[in-house]
Formats: sequence, C-alpha cells, structure tokens
Amino acid sequence: MAPKSKVEPAAEKPHGYEFFGPPGAFVISFVLPIVCYAFTFLCNDISGCPVPSLLHPSTLDFEQLKKEAGWPGFSGLITWDAVLGNFAYYLLSLILYTFLPAEEPEGTDLRTGGRLKYRFNAWGSGIFILVILAAGTVVEGANFRVWTFISDNYLGLLTTNILTSYALATYVYISSFSVQHPKDPSNRELAAGGHSGNILYDWFIGRELNPRVTLPIFGEIDIKTWAEIRPGMLGWVILDLAFIMQQYRNFGKVTDSIILVTFAQTFYVFDCYYMEPAMLTTIDIISDGFGLMLSFGDLVWVPFTYSLQARYLATYPVELGIKGLVPIAAVQAIGYYIFRAVNNEKNRFRTNPDDPRIKHLKYIETASGSKLLVTGWWGTARHINYLGDWFMSWSYVLPTATAGYLIKNAATHPVEASSKDAVFFQNAYQKYVVPGEAKGWGMIVTYFFIVYFAVLLVHRERRDEEKCRRKYGKDWERYCELVPWRIVPYVY
Repeated sequence: MAPKSKVEPAAEKPHGYEFFGPPGAFVISFVLPIVCYAFTFLCNDISGCPVPSLLHPSTLDFEQLKKEAGWPGFSGLITWDAVLGNFAYYLLSLILYTFLPAEEPEGTDLRTGGRLKYRFNAWGSGIFILVILAAGTVVEGANFRVWTFISDNYLGLLTTNILTSYALATYVYISSFSVQHPKDPSNRELAAGGHSGNILYDWFIGRELNPRVTLPIFGEIDIKTWAEIRPGMLGWVILDLAFIMQQYRNFGKVTDSIILVTFAQTFYVFDCYYMEPAMLTTIDIISDGFGLMLSFGDLVWVPFTYSLQARYLATYPVELGIKGLVPIAAVQAIGYYIFRAVNNEKNRFRTNPDDPRIKHLKYIETASGSKLLVTGWWGTARHINYLGDWFMSWSYVLPTATAGYLIKNAATHPVEASSKDAVFFQNAYQKYVVPGEAKGWGMIVTYFFIVYFAVLLVHRERRDEEKCRRKYGKDWERYCELVPWRIVPYVY
C-alpha cells in the first residue's frame, strides 16, 4: 500500500490592511462606544429626542446639556447591579448552550486542513429564555422585575457590555500567541489578515480565526459562534420587549408601531437561530478573526443600536393604523423573501447540489475546485443576499415616522399641553411628550440604522470581493463578466 500523502497547509496569500489600517481600527474601537453613549444620552426620556439644547446650537450651554441628557457623572456609568445582572444573563446562556440538546455539525475545511466541530442550539436556548420572560410577564405584567431592571439599569448594562467586549478581545488576542503556526495539532489557526504585527490592528481585527476556551462544567466553547448570535442577538430581542413594557408603563397602552418593529426584528433573529448551521458558511466564520471588531459588534453594537427604534417608541408612541402597517409589513415581507430565498439557494447548492430545486442552475468551476453560480438568484448579482437584508431594515425604521419629540410639564406649558399632539405619561404628574420643534430631528437617531446598514453592506460587499479575488484569481474575473452586478441588478 502506498503511503498516504501528508496534507500541507495551504500557502497564505498576502493580506493587506482593512478599515484603513491602524488609524481606522483606533477610530472604530474607541469612537463607536462614544456613539452608543451619545444615542443613550441625547435621545432620552428626560427631556427629548434630541435633547432641547441641540436644537439651538448657537446658545448651547454644557451645564444645561448635561442636565437635559441626565448625565450621572463617570461613576454613574456602571453599577454593580448591572454587572451582576449581565453576568447572570451570560451564565444562563452558557448553561443552555452546554446542557440543552444540540446539533453538532462540522465546519468548512480549514486552510491548514481539518474541520472543527460546533455545537448549535440557539433556537432552543432562545425559546427557553423567552418562555421564562413570558411566564414572568403573565404573573407580574409590565412590572415584571426583568423589564424594570432593564429600564432602571440600561446605561449600566451598556457600559458592562462595552467593558466585556474589550476584555474578551484582549483575552483572545493574548491567547492567540499559543497557536502553533502554520499547523496547529488542535486545528487552531491564525486569521489570514489578523497577524500583521501591529498590536492595535490585530487586537481589533482578530488574530485567531476560531478561538476556543475550555471551562469547568461547560467544556469547550467556540467563542466566535457563541458571541455571534447568542447574548447580543437575543439581547436585542429582550431589549425590544423591555421597551414594549416600558411604553405600557408610560402610557397604559402598546402601539402597533412598536409591535411591528419588535415582531420584524424578533422574526429576523429567530430565523437566524433556526438556520444556525448556515452561519458556518459566512465570511465572519470562514475568514474573519475574532477581535474587538466582532466582540464589540456582537455584544454591544447589535443589541444597543439595533433596538433604538423600540427605545424611541417606548417614549413617543406612534399609531400607524392599517394604512401605515400594510405597506411597511409588505416591505418586510419582500425583503425577507429575497433574503431567505437567496440564502436557501446557496446553502442547498453547497450541501446538496443534486437537490431538484437547484440542480438545474448553471455554474462555473474554479481552479481551486469551488463552484460559483451564474444563474438563479446568484446569477442576478454577486451579493444579492444583501439586498434582502437592506429591504428588511426599512421596516425597522419606518414605524418611527417623522421622529422627534420634547418632554414638557403641563404646569409650565399649558397651551401646548392642550394640543392634540400632546401625549401624557400616566406615571408622571403633568408630564407629556409632544413633537414640537424637535419633529424631524429625531430621525437622525431612528433612521441612523438604515444609513449605517447601507454603508455596512456596501463595505462588506467590497471586503467579500477582495477576499474572493485573492482566492479565485482569474476565475473571479471571469465570474464578474458573467455576473456584472454587485448587489442591485442593473443599478449597482
């Protein structure tokens, strides 16, 4: 019998800086947390969205601004209650990850050979937690202690998760130096673009591709896949639900707008959970290292900025009515149809090319052995999946309408308080919310997501293109000739 040939690690191709290198890494790492705080303080339930002082920048007084923003001082940015509550949530997530029944698929082939095994049960874990929250709400209503805890400790939870993301990024960066490069016996691997030698950049972009940690009781945890969709994405849903309860405590009712936003976002999250193994074919898992970029994005940016619309509606209730609900729901449905149809086509083609639903599709085969679809959804645009994502994002922001409000007291503003636009808080004496001169300016906050998401998707598409060009070479150029459009057919 001839000896088996030894599998050698694939040659690593040159990989330049992304995100404008170290300067970009610095800005994203230390400015985005400030952006999160800005949204928290400058759009609030104390004075308005935006706070009144920002409407008159020529007479801006910082002491007055701090008062309107509810600035607690640096010591008030975090509390032990928030730290312990956040720790309990993470611990529960780990317990469910470890002990609930799970699917254990293998990932794609690593560059150095071999495959990693993963543990997936986010669907069951998410349902378990939501059932607990539902039971508590049935017993205690909108005053269920989880909902009031989130409202009372929102700022502290934000700070705790920021610090957690920094600590996690630092841990995996230090741990990455124990990886035996280029071939590790435990299938550990450095990310192709994550070991540039620049400390800040590598800490940000992620030095190790799939960092794992072994914990007593819990066993081995794949940090990247766990952080990608568990605490942050479910946290996004939980925050939305907490804001629904906050709206009810504020006004004694729940509006159709906040229900629509929460339903659309919850549906998106649980669709991701249901299709959890499909995550293994995404760029985050296959190519990106795990550093602050993903740590902060997963644990902070997703839950605390993606829930901005629900947070806004908790303080300013918007009634859409049938005429508003139907077109927005239609946008959501069209976006989801594109998103799911496109991704199903890709997953079926990769896992079972003989599936009758996709076996008729045409493709080209690259020198590396990969197959690229040139008909079907993926024949219309090279990154058509992002179009469905962007369509859905519109259904998150449109329910906030022409956003902006001010919070006033009827004793000092009796005329405005009697207008049809004024909505009184039921839990605050003579306090009411009204659009006033803030109308339209709040859209900077509530519609931020749609602008950010468009930039994110285009930037992500550019990163995808660069990675594919490096991977496939001339085959990618041939593919681009056959499929010339990037995201929007005949437009871009």
